[in-house]
Amino acid sequence: MISRVKKSMLVLLACLTALPLMLAAPAPAIVSAASDAVINLSSEKQVIRGFGGMNHPAWIGDLTASQRETAFGNGPNQLGFTIVRIYVDDNRNNWHREVATAKRAAELGALVIASPWNPPSDMVETFNRNGDPNAKRLRYDKYAAYAQHLNDFVTFMKNNGVDLYAISVQNEPDYAHDWTWWTPQEMLRFMKENAGSINCKVIAPESFQYLKNMSDPILNDPQALANMDILGAHTYGTQFSNFPYPLFKQKGAGKELWMTEVYYPNSNNNSADLWPEALDVAYHIHHNMVEAEFQAYIWWYIRRQYGPMKEDGTISKRGYSMAHYSKFVRPGYVRVDATKNPDTNVFISAYKGDNKLVIVAVNRGNSAVNQNFVLQNGAASNVSRWITDSIRNLEAGTPLNASSGSFFAHLPANSVTTFVAELSGSGAGTTYEAETNTTLTNAVVETIYSGYSGSGYVNFNALSDAAIQWNNIYAAVTGTKNVKIRYALESGTRNLDVYVNGTKAISNTPFTATGSWSTWGEKTIQVSMNAGNNTLRVVTTGTEGPNIDNIQVTAQ
Repeated sequence: MISRVKKSMLVLLACLTALPLMLAAPAPAIVSAASDAVINLSSEKQVIRGFGGMNHPAWIGDLTASQRETAFGNGPNQLGFTIVRIYVDDNRNNWHREVATAKRAAELGALVIASPWNPPSDMVETFNRNGDPNAKRLRYDKYAAYAQHLNDFVTFMKNNGVDLYAISVQNEPDYAHDWTWWTPQEMLRFMKENAGSINCKVIAPESFQYLKNMSDPILNDPQALANMDILGAHTYGTQFSNFPYPLFKQKGAGKELWMTEVYYPNSNNNSADLWPEALDVAYHIHHNMVEAEFQAYIWWYIRRQYGPMKEDGTISKRGYSMAHYSKFVRPGYVRVDATKNPDTNVFISAYKGDNKLVIVAVNRGNSAVNQNFVLQNGAASNVSRWITDSIRNLEAGTPLNASSGSFFAHLPANSVTTFVAELSGSGAGTTYEAETNTTLTNAVVETIYSGYSGSGYVNFNALSDAAIQWNNIYAAVTGTKNVKIRYALESGTRNLDVYVNGTKAISNTPFTATGSWSTWGEKTIQVSMNAGNNTLRVVTTGTEGPNIDNIQVTAQ
């Protein structure tokens, strides 16, 4: 969270970000024709972890029971959030305030992450920072104690029925006028020497403006990088041109990339329903997904007069803009390549998962657009659509047909439309890389042999009990799934046991030779999965196992 001084600066930065597009917006006119939006179903990008927001009982009070349902349920008049961020109070006597909402969110399938603003007071010292003699920092002799403090919070939440997905080292360490400052070197030291002792995935550094000087040192240090599971960032005032992060692409294999806090375009009082201003929430999410390739998008306060839920507990226009993503692009879905800007004011992103294709189209122009969507490397049919504009809130539109490999749709002026199509053929299913967002036991990521997808493949390093576990395989409904395993094996036959959600599903399933370590074959197995997130684990049984590139999961 940020101060009022920062708010003024960020409003100006946001205006500067939007100004070129505002100047380019056409005057009201007849419907325009856009270029084709091409959706390449085989060109896969990042795995989506979800969308959500912050709950902060210490500052604005807890969500009520009904508001929790609105936030984390996915029925009518619900936001479908799949992530909740909670507060690590420096006073452990207040930790109980986080339990009720976190527990209900988890029961509804949401991931729970946590961020601290300050260490306990006995771990903090004041110092002179740029003329401020009262600036705060973590005492250098208290780094290990602080790691234990974070561990204690993880344990407390677990004992109260909430398994944290991840915990942050510090909220906005580089914009800490009202909390605790960390330099890039201090953050690096903690990540190298102490983060490895935390019994949970670790988020760092949560820079307030995605300033790379905070995260570059972590990416460039093998030990610090090994102890970081999620590179978290806030995008307050961040120019879209600064969203890409080449160093993370180079060094971040196996790590997740999350946007963990923002509000956009401002935090003005009672601004949540202003239109078309609220449309810019969808526009901002588009850039976070497409340009930054974040895997998660987390709003600041869930309930606020400028947030996705208003103080009376009803969904705002800003909330409906978020819901066009959060209700349909579910955890485990994969973003696929799409023509991102087929018309001056039209912005397209596309995702696939659970035999569905989801396309979100934002039209920021004052004129309607007739948009043609062309599908490559896959087929789809039965296209449903939902529309939010000045008078509609996630209203169902007339169904469309894409059986010919394309479909044509009307995008109203100043609107966001979500299309959901049933996939068939090679476009169906969701691919999960072996080297990304997995837990490896006696196994390593390699790039020695060619032909792999993603950033590498996994080589088992032990004849028995070496394993790869995919931790977040999402299924919309309970039932039998096809799991297609892409692997390479030079000669012979090797076996793997398969576990789903901790229970052995298949014993000693054989993998036959593909002819060389650079020749990739496929083996399909059938396992039952539950609705929501599932784990799938493959384990060696005495023959070391083949090299594994990825799995593709589809309904039978």
